[in-house]
Amino acid sequence: MAGVAIGAIAQGLLVLVCAERGDGEGQADRLLAKLLKLRIFSDENGKMNRSVQEVGGGLLLVSQFTLAADTSGGNRPSFTQAAAADEGRRLYDYLVAQAQRAHPVVATGRFGADMKVHLINDGPVTIPLRVV
Repeated sequence: MAGVAIGAIAQGLLVLVCAERGDGEGQADRLLAKLLKLRIFSDENGKMNRSVQEVGGGLLLVSQFTLAADTSGGNRPSFTQAAAADEGRRLYDYLVAQAQRAHPVVATGRFGADMKVHLINDGPVTIPLRVV
């Protein structure tokens, strides 16, 4: 399947998703709520004041366990804080299903795949979100 586009959106949010040990559906629900309401798109005055819902943008949800990397102990990252693969997949699938219920444009990557993700970043906005 090399070279095949799995998921794509036009305007919207590329969301790199990482489940960590102890995460559950509550974190996924809070993350989705935050993503849909986060006011980071420009309004008519150029202010970050509109949500992905308001601009009719899409969500591209891509699993990315490496966000749990801990580099404090040396030069090789540790991923012990990442959720086990089966739990990570369950939570990712749950988030995708909830997003598809709540928002009209949702695309995904392929869980656990070696993906080439292409991004055209429209502005200097990259925001890490951690929900507890």
